[in-house]
Amino acid sequence: MQDASMSFVNKPVTRNRTGRGSILVGGTLVIVIAAGIGMQVWRARSSQAAEQKAATAAVPAESEATKTAFARVNGEAITYEALAKECVAKHGKEVLENMISRTIIRQACAENGVTVSEAEVDQEIVEISKKFGLAVDQWYKMLEAERGLNAEQYRRDIIWPMLALKKLAGKEVTITREMLKMAYEDNYGPRVKARMIVLDNPRRATEMWEKIKTNPDDFESLTRDYSVEANSRALGGTIPPIRRNSEGTHEALRKAAFQFKEVGEISGIIQVGPSQYVILKYEGRTEPIEHSTEDVEAQLHAELEEREVQKLVGETFESLQKSARVDNFLTGESRGRVEKASRTATAADEPATR
Repeated sequence: MQDASMSFVNKPVTRNRTGRGSILVGGTLVIVIAAGIGMQVWRARSSQAAEQKAATAAVPAESEATKTAFARVNGEAITYEALAKECVAKHGKEVLENMISRTIIRQACAENGVTVSEAEVDQEIVEISKKFGLAVDQWYKMLEAERGLNAEQYRRDIIWPMLALKKLAGKEVTITREMLKMAYEDNYGPRVKARMIVLDNPRRATEMWEKIKTNPDDFESLTRDYSVEANSRALGGTIPPIRRNSEGTHEALRKAAFQFKEVGEISGIIQVGPSQYVILKYEGRTEPIEHSTEDVEAQLHAELEEREVQKLVGETFESLQKSARVDNFLTGESRGRVEKASRTATAADEPATR
């Protein structure tokens, strides 16, 4: 198996060839990841009140015992301020970035008159759970067990932002016949079986290619010794079969894979990134799975629509991020256009520059 860093190698689609989905939360969690918004988002209309409520709940109740201490150990106080300081030191950057992302979407919704109702969130969760043949309560239990997400987090952090960003995008996706044809080839057509070695500079790649061309049978051992990709290296270069059209696989890699003619053939050096150079060894093709296009068209259409929505959501959030002015005083970083700032920073707000 490959890890997420191998962006040039294809990943499983939402559903496998035989049935139930292979990605636990269907498309919704992937949508948020694809959009680059690992964040916590409240509904637009109630976000401020919710944040105030959460903040109030986090502060100790007003009593003599808790005004200055969150705990006492043999009479020694651990204060709220000390606890908050340590939490910020450990988790502050991540949590603050989440809050920034949350605010960006909330502000965009307010500016554009976009709201997402509880009923819409409920309906989306019902539809997703149906895809996996589960009741909503069973779906929530699976999310809790597999992803550590409780029902409220899932609704707030995954479903709501996806629906909000889709509305903010303001357009529907279009699925063409050509897209359906390519998806059919990917899901049911032959795939290339290969081994892969990854090097981190052209000189090493050239040296390795010369060794492999001289002794093709050493490909597996050379991969275990020299490949810079840890997961496939441990497997002697074995990777999932390469699909013809998958967007999860670098185009140059796909093109080279489907040009192979004979088992054991070695590719040229394929550059798939600024410091990623790949050499493939061809091991044949998988057998195509016979299906009538008409029989699977509805499923393929749904998967393509989900994929295109993921793209749209990601592009929309990226656009919102670029247009937002963000001054992060914790990290000392600022980004975005000055004219988009919602307020003028005061001297007390600004990070020290001297």
